[in-house]
Amino acid sequence: MPVQAQQHLSDPIVRHLRKDFARVSVGQTVGEALAQIRREPPEGRIIYFYAVDGEGRLQGVLPTRRLLLSPLETPVTEIMVREVIGIPPNATVLDACEFFIMHRLLAFPVIDEDRRIMGVVDVELYTAELGDIERSERYDDLFQLIGVHLSGALQSSPFLAFRRRFPWLLCNIFGGLAAAFLAGVFERELKLAAALAMFIPVVLALSESVSIQSVSLTLQYLRGRPPTVKTLLAKIGHEMGTGIFLGCASAICVAAAAFLWLGEGRLAVCLLGGISGGVVCSAGFGVGLPMLLRIVKRDPHVASGPMALAAADLATLLFYFSLARWMWG
Repeated sequence: MPVQAQQHLSDPIVRHLRKDFARVSVGQTVGEALAQIRREPPEGRIIYFYAVDGEGRLQGVLPTRRLLLSPLETPVTEIMVREVIGIPPNATVLDACEFFIMHRLLAFPVIDEDRRIMGVVDVELYTAELGDIERSERYDDLFQLIGVHLSGALQSSPFLAFRRRFPWLLCNIFGGLAAAFLAGVFERELKLAAALAMFIPVVLALSESVSIQSVSLTLQYLRGRPPTVKTLLAKIGHEMGTGIFLGCASAICVAAAAFLWLGEGRLAVCLLGGISGGVVCSAGFGVGLPMLLRIVKRDPHVASGPMALAAADLATLLFYFSLARWMWG
């Protein structure tokens, strides 16, 4: 990211717009649109063509390749992409940078409340390493570069880093309070078997470790791969299958140690079930949450860790305490 862009992450995006974008009319055919572009070529670089109506309102986006290769008699409305992702005029440069990372497009229109295009912002604002934009095999490296630049810029501004990261830490705060509430609900069991409390740290540590492992593997998998609901379900099933083996192996080790130490069979059963069930759920959370965040266009790198940990803690304690209630009921 150029130094100037790093220094102005909090600037309104309207200060960095390009006004020389390419536009066509929704009432034209491909041939008419191309003829107009030849008569009145845009001054700047062409990435996408924006289809507008008679009042200048944005109706769709035309990828360059689709416009050039479609038959001349084809109406523009048949080949344009109607679901346009636009940036609001009150967004900052930081907000726009996150749009590029999440949606992986090379340019975005800035649209006012009446859907009129105020201008276009493209990746040139963030990186000088754009190169040939038609070489799609470089897209992943390009967006990864923007993410690296953004991370470095955020680290140089404590307030911006706080604003980005603290909301997701609320997941941990909520998870901790919910865990305390669960302990209160199962207070009777904890009094009847004080050893239950002794093993809470190891039970939670195992589920949290598996959750973080799954999150890390999923973030690597998502690099350059837009997830779908089908891949989401397939990956969750695969990871939870792995979680069964991890959970059972860990649970047997801990339960055996507890039984040899304290000679309490009911405690061993609680540890077996609590760790096994918690680890399986944690593996599912570790895969499902990052992929779900990416599907809904949110950044999984910052958000998925705290969310997965909070969910893993609650699921594990629920398994552990519920078994204790059944065993000492």
